[in-house]
Amino acid sequence: MPNKVNSYEGSPKPKRGEMIVICSAKGGIGRTVLAVNLAIALSKNNHLQISLLDGDYQFGDISMAMDLHPTFTVKDVVEGMDRIDQHTLPSYLIRHGSGVKVLAAPERPEYADLIQSSVMDKMCELLLAEHDYLIVDTAVGLQESTIQFIEKADQVFVLTTLELAAIKNTKLMLETLDLLGLRHKVQLIVNRATMESVIKATDVPDILGVEHPEYVPNDFAIVAQSLNVGIPFVQNQAKTEIAKSIFKMAEHLISRREIALFKPKPPSFLQTLFYKTKGNETLS
Repeated sequence: MPNKVNSYEGSPKPKRGEMIVICSAKGGIGRTVLAVNLAIALSKNNHLQISLLDGDYQFGDISMAMDLHPTFTVKDVVEGMDRIDQHTLPSYLIRHGSGVKVLAAPERPEYADLIQSSVMDKMCELLLAEHDYLIVDTAVGLQESTIQFIEKADQVFVLTTLELAAIKNTKLMLETLDLLGLRHKVQLIVNRATMESVIKATDVPDILGVEHPEYVPNDFAIVAQSLNVGIPFVQNQAKTEIAKSIFKMAEHLISRREIALFKPKPPSFLQTLFYKTKGNETLS
């Protein structure tokens, strides 16, 4: 795995994984569906290690959407955090058939109050140390835990649809993230972009003041079937337009990360001075 610490002393520390947080200002518009399908789409690249955290601590549905029956949840990680490190954390994850490793939400909503921010922070760092991508599904709105995830994220996928209420609430969310100095992390996702609505998908960038949103087409039948049987549609409906849009999203993420990993660092002041000195010696 690319993020394991090299045993040779003095070797550069490998790059931490990338954290993608998925949130929305309105419920029922596709956060969990996007989270599970994006995680599996990323896992199609066999060189990548993908983890998925259900950050909707009260009513998380990641396990249901993937037909998983976890033995452990976030609650167990919290209770055993003083004994958990990068070697023991994997035993708390449940592995999906795609290879994606999932840390499930607690089985009861009242357990959400047990999850402290400091524990969540350490939990994410451990997952990021061992995986190329950590996808985080969140609760609706800007709860305290969601804001903490956003602060820690490398990129934030904000979902909306063409419904008036979704657009109105998304605009408020974006304005709030702007006030918090977090707007630069946002990638807007227009879900159900082909649904019938007074608002057109092409109107959304101007209404919300964003550039280059990603569009996911509307396919209620495939999404409903996917959730009911617990098989994400990128697995068994890969040739559909909705699946293709998720694969395209995954490709964008991978390409962006590869560019960041291989982009040469600018020379330091000492290196610049060295090359200037060496150049002058050659000329003389």
